[in-house]
Parts: sequence; structure tokens; C-alpha cells
Amino acid sequence: MVENLSYISDRRKQISQRIEVAAKSVGRDSKSISLIAVSKRQTQERIDALWLAGHRVYGENLVDEAERRWQGKRKKNLKLQLHLIGHLQSNKAERAVALFDVIETLDSLKLAKKLSAAMKRVGKRPQFLVQVNTGEESQKFGVLPNELFEFLKRVGEETDLNVSGLMCIPPKNDEAGLHFALLAKLAKQHGLENLSMGMSEDYETAIRFGATSIRVGSALFGDREI
Repeated sequence: MVENLSYISDRRKQISQRIEVAAKSVGRDSKSISLIAVSKRQTQERIDALWLAGHRVYGENLVDEAERRWQGKRKKNLKLQLHLIGHLQSNKAERAVALFDVIETLDSLKLAKKLSAAMKRVGKRPQFLVQVNTGEESQKFGVLPNELFEFLKRVGEETDLNVSGLMCIPPKNDEAGLHFALLAKLAKQHGLENLSMGMSEDYETAIRFGATSIRVGSALFGDREI
């Protein structure tokens, strides 16, 4: 059975309206907030439907999947902004630099150095966000909050990376707003403008705490199918 995909355009409009309401509630301009459509493990038909609806900002978790999906459009110089929002292995640094406009998951000095070298070889300079492990969870990647100052200092001294902001993924059972508030505080302390925080279930809260980009998948596309 062929899936009726008209709901995707409708959901995009609904989410845009909710972004506007959340932004207005704290005196922000909704145009300052980027909606990243998380296309991980979504069917190509659903992604094509969103593309036809005019959406051009997408987030991918895996380099391999992103290359298969987006390299064709990238080569055609179509207006497209790609964010890497999943953990990046250092051996894929060059491929990530070549494909993505924003890499949101910088989490180690080793990776920072690999990315810096890759930029010189590829001749491209993406933006970078540092992933902060705000919940200090042992199973998650990210720089611990109390180590962020030293990490940013060393990245600045030892690499050519343009770190423009921070991202986080709050623990599932915690109050997300507490983590968004912490990330916003850390960004302000370090003079960083961009905050990637908030997903399908909590993006409105993230906006109220200053998110400049939100990562929305299931609320936009529906449950993952592949």
C-alpha cells in the first residue's frame, strides 16, 4: 500500500506554528530558530515529501546513510543545509567535513584535531558545536560541563575549528528544562551563540530556554520505518 504523505506538509506547518507561539511567549523571533528535520531511518518517500514542501535543513546521525541520501543533491548545488547530529568516529572525519555544513557532536580533542586536518585537505570549513553531556551519563558521549572551559581552550589553541555553539541530549527521565537552562548558561559564559537542543517531545521548552535550532524527527515524519 502506498503511504499518503500529505500529512508531512501539514505537520511541518503545525510545528512551525508551535515554534512561533513558543518563541513569542519569551519575546523571541521565530525566524531565529532553525527546524532541523531528523531524517535518520526514515523512508526516502517521506523525505522527498518534505523536500517538495520546501524544507531544506536536515539532520543525520550516520555518515554512511547521509552520503547515500544527500550526495546527489549536494552535487547539484541545491540549497541544502546538513547537520551531523550523531556521534562521529574520528576515522570518518574527512567524509563528514566534505558533506556536512554543521557538525554538532564535537566531543573530544582527538576528534577536533582530525577534523582540523580534514578541513585543510577538503578545503571546506563547517560550523562546529560541542556536545555537552549535561546529565553526566557514563553511557553517553559529550564533554562534561566542568571540563568545557579547558576543552574549548585547547580546541582554540590546537585546531582551526570554528566552534559556534553547544548541543545536548537530556537524560530521558530528567526534567529537560533543567538541562536546557544549563546549556544556555554555559553558552553565555563562553560567548557561544548557537544552542542545538530540543527534540520532538520537548522542543517548545527548548525554545523558551534559548534554542537556536531544534531537532525534530518523529513529530514531523512519524515513527521510523527503516
